[in-house]
Amino acid sequence: MVKFSTAWKGSTKGRKQRKYRYNAPLHVKQKFLHVHLSPELRKKYGFRNIQVRKNDKVKVVRGQFAKRDGKVERVDLKRETVSLTGIESLKKDGTKMLAKFHPSNLMIIELNLDDKNRKQKLDSKKNKPVNK
Repeated sequence: MVKFSTAWKGSTKGRKQRKYRYNAPLHVKQKFLHVHLSPELRKKYGFRNIQVRKNDKVKVVRGQFAKRDGKVERVDLKRETVSLTGIESLKKDGTKMLAKFHPSNLMIIELNLDDKNRKQKLDSKKNKPVNK
């Protein structure tokens, strides 16, 4: 197994970028799952992006399902994908499966604030200016 290097400073080679993302430990992969907030939420909470969670309401910004929104059904940390309820893709045999999205193609419209730690983090930075 290839050990993850924290000394990686960035490379223009796609091969090395893919290797970095693939071999990253889970605490680093969490940062890859940050999704942009809508302009209203940005203004309200003072964050530009935040990690996506189950039951967040998101809007698809790019791709085949652009301008559609749904609730987050599943977040796959290992594969860095997000599945939404109500947005399905057809398989070759005709069965349906939840479409998987890359977090960069999504925008959070409504946050799930059931977790008190997440709510506390958002409230601590509330009403502070956002760097654009």
